[in-house]
Amino acid sequence: MQKLPVIALDGPSGVGKSTTAKAVAKALGWQYLDTGAMYRATALALRRAGASLEDREAVERVLGALRISQRGTREFLGDEDVSDAIRTPDVSRMVTPVSADARVREVLVEQQRALAREGGWVVDGRDIGTVVFPDACCKVFLTASVEVRARRRTLELEAKGTPQPFAEVASDIERRDHADSTRAVAPLRRAEDAVELDSGDLDLDQVVAWIVDLHRGRGHGGNPVH
Repeated sequence: MQKLPVIALDGPSGVGKSTTAKAVAKALGWQYLDTGAMYRATALALRRAGASLEDREAVERVLGALRISQRGTREFLGDEDVSDAIRTPDVSRMVTPVSADARVREVLVEQQRALAREGGWVVDGRDIGTVVFPDACCKVFLTASVEVRARRRTLELEAKGTPQPFAEVASDIERRDHADSTRAVAPLRRAEDAVELDSGDLDLDQVVAWIVDLHRGRGHGGNPVH
């Protein structure tokens, strides 16, 4: 299988995948593919159409007309910039069930593969190296203990002015870990050819440098391709 110029970064909730992926993309002169935003855009489209996941005919109509694209850091639904609209609380509440829907995932994985076909993307998620891009040239499984992730998240919430008790944050992370690793469709797991990195004792710059070195050490360049 020919390797695709894609860096797949998987891992559990709260481990800093998106922040890391964006920084790695910047360091290499590549682009960051925000798959999470694509699921949010789909949730927004379903919400606007009044289509519940139980109404499969309505879901198919929405998915059949779905056109999602990413231009720089902005997300588009058709020709509409929905970058702000997909971050509302209503859409956030819909994302988990929408992203777990097998048909939704099938359609979006197809679109993600089409977007990344020319290569030069850094992509993060929970099934990127196992399902979406099994032929990615570089796969990293980023992890950290629940305690480390909960501590980081607690500090983030405090900085945003929305503090939450550490125990509640840790409990939520454990719940999400269980849900992600046991879901029927594309569960969270490390790809056999992925390299695992525990970021517990590392800062962002160290993690990014480690991934960039791994990528380049395998003979891959870092020049922009877009």
